[in-house]
Formats: sequence, structure tokens, C-alpha cells
Amino acid sequence: MAMPRHDRARVLLRQLYRTEARRARQFRYALLVLDLLSIGWIVLASFLPLNTLVLTVDCGLGLVLLAEFIARQSASARPWRSLVQPLELADLLGILSLLLAPLLHGALGFLRVLRTLRLLHSVRLVASLRSDLPFFRRNEEATLAAAQLGVFVFIMTGVVFETQHHGNPHITNYADALYFTVATLTTTGFGDITLQGRLGRLLSVVIMLAGVTLFLRLAQTLFRPNKVRFPCDSCGLQRHETDAVHCKACGTMLRIPDEGDG
Repeated sequence: MAMPRHDRARVLLRQLYRTEARRARQFRYALLVLDLLSIGWIVLASFLPLNTLVLTVDCGLGLVLLAEFIARQSASARPWRSLVQPLELADLLGILSLLLAPLLHGALGFLRVLRTLRLLHSVRLVASLRSDLPFFRRNEEATLAAAQLGVFVFIMTGVVFETQHHGNPHITNYADALYFTVATLTTTGFGDITLQGRLGRLLSVVIMLAGVTLFLRLAQTLFRPNKVRFPCDSCGLQRHETDAVHCKACGTMLRIPDEGDG
């Protein structure tokens, strides 16, 4: 008996989102490109006046992202449980802010920065990067720490821009907001741009505290001795020296893959 069309579609989507086949990895890389393009548009739109063209692109991009969101939920074994996950809800709010932009004239524009939470948060994508890129495999922790810091900077830049550009004459686009965010995050605090109101002060505190934490984590991964991730079959120890032959915890023989490039 032939499988119904919608069941075949769900099987295909699960293969694309959840397997390690070559086509599936290429599909997930394409999704990463889509996420980067959507973020690029969010930044570019901050420099443009809110006109019909901008609202049309917002709506069109929202439709594309909504289609991908529905496909992702359809690929899940339990769509409703997946839908209530914090990252999924944040992504849906970001998509709705784009779709409703023509009706609300950008009033919910600040929600679109939530889309950045999807960047490099896919376990499958990380697995693909690890298998496809030797550089990522050797520097996985440092790369992810840098990516998390970058995502935080972008999110806080978006929040600063959306909460301040209507009433703060010093913040008129993402470049101004980025300048303030980086200056505050590094605790440099030049003082030429400040956030207005109690909310602005609280936001500055969040940027400083969280930013310093992420900076310290990145520094730790950069200066810690370089190790590779390879679970020991006996004791489960994850991190080993790059040239390790035996597990230092239990002595079990390791077979860590090596490209043989010296």
C-alpha cells in the first residue's frame, strides 16, 4: 500500500533536518545561509526609511521563514512539544514581527532580533561542521564561544536600537547601537552615547555583566590547552590531548581520527 503524500513529505523533512546524509547537511547549510540573510536584512533595514518597499520585503521574508518554521515543526516527532520550546517560540515571534510589519508599521520590529537565537544552536548543524571542517573540529569550543558572543552582541544591539532610536537622537541606526553595545560590553564607556531612562540604565547593566562573562569564556577557550572531543568508550571522558593514545582517566586505548597532516 502506497504511503500517503503527507506522510512521505514528513519522512523527507525528517531526513533533511535530522540525518547526516550529504543532502541533509547541504540543506542545513542552506538554512544557515537563510538565517544570515534574514539577519543581514534586519541590519540593512535599520538604515532605510520605513516605506512600502521595506515593508514588502519584510512580509516576503516573513513568509519564507514561516514556511521553513512549519517544515521544521512537521519534521519533529512531537510538533506541539517542539513548538513550546523557548527557542522555537522566540523564532516564531521574530517571524510574526516581519509578517505583521505592514499592519503595525514596524511597531514590533524589536522582536525580529530574536531570530539570531537560532544561529549555531542546532546540534545537527554543529555535527555537520565538525565532520566537514577540520578547523572547526580542532577549535570547536573557541568557535562556539566566539559565535555565542557575536549572537549576544547582535541581540543586544537590536534591543538597544529598537528601544532607543525613536527618542534618543544619538542612536539612529544599527551602527550607532553597535558602537554603544561594544563600548559598554568592554566596559570602555566613552560616554558620548548613553541610554535614556531607567530601562536604558538597566539594559546597560545587563550588557556589561553578560558581556564580560562571555568575554571571559572566550578567553578561557582560547588560552586553555588545545584538546579534541572524543568520548572514551569505557569511562566517557570527552576531552583528550590531540596526540593521546590512551585515556588518561582509565587507560583505555583511544582511536581518535587524525587527518594525518602532521
